[in-house]
Amino acid sequence: MHPQTSATTSPSGGRAGALLDMALANPLVGLAPWIVYSLVEGNGRLEESAAIALGLALAILMAGWLRGSKPKLLEYSDVIFFGALAVFVAVASDDTHTWLERWSGEVANIALVAIALGSIALRQPFTLAYAKESAPRELWSNPVFLRTNYVITWAWAIAFGIEAASGFYGDLVLDDSNNIWTGWIIQTFPLIVAAQFTLWYPQRVRALGALERGETVRVPPLGDFLAQVTPWLTVIGIIVLSMDEPWWLGVGFIVVGVGLTKQLKQAADAGATVGGRD
Repeated sequence: MHPQTSATTSPSGGRAGALLDMALANPLVGLAPWIVYSLVEGNGRLEESAAIALGLALAILMAGWLRGSKPKLLEYSDVIFFGALAVFVAVASDDTHTWLERWSGEVANIALVAIALGSIALRQPFTLAYAKESAPRELWSNPVFLRTNYVITWAWAIAFGIEAASGFYGDLVLDDSNNIWTGWIIQTFPLIVAAQFTLWYPQRVRALGALERGETVRVPPLGDFLAQVTPWLTVIGIIVLSMDEPWWLGVGFIVVGVGLTKQLKQAADAGATVGGRD
């Protein structure tokens, strides 16, 4: 998430502590309560899903505090949202409870969009706090460092928006919150793409910066990023084959996923730029 990485001093704890610090510096950990919530929530499980997500959010916030990490905007947002949801669910009327049973997933997705866009509006993109965990302080105000995190946060905001739109379509138009496409595949795939982009884009930014300094480096091409995404098309195909969907659709996803992944990896290996832009 930044143009240059540098190891930071972390509290004691040996290898386990170092692994924990590495995990806490990843925005996916901050999103873990939302992911768990989406997996658990469903008819008759609203209270449980809110409580589990709140417990996980508190555990992540406490773990960061114990490791000497400054609490992050996303971690605060996790605790506030799921804390408010848990309390609201506990006191909600039967009609409100029924409404939440149906729309709580969309409410959560909209909340994520609001958090991402709000952090951009406040000029503190939520990925910035995670990037600072592994970047030297002198880079924190670097324009490239900041721009990189704006781009990555926008990628997550778009992914959250697609999630919300897919969920609304499934519940409002199809009247089926468990539809395999709108309830699972279309909601999950954008998160995978955003996560892979979060890994790939900083590497490319760092390489381009080194290139401008006259260093001989390999600039990760777009194919590197796409080659990490296309295998998931194969996974989608396998899921489709296991469901009550046309068999040819599942086979098509598998063939396209395998074929694209192979071609992209070959193209990336053959055409990656070293010492010049691609």
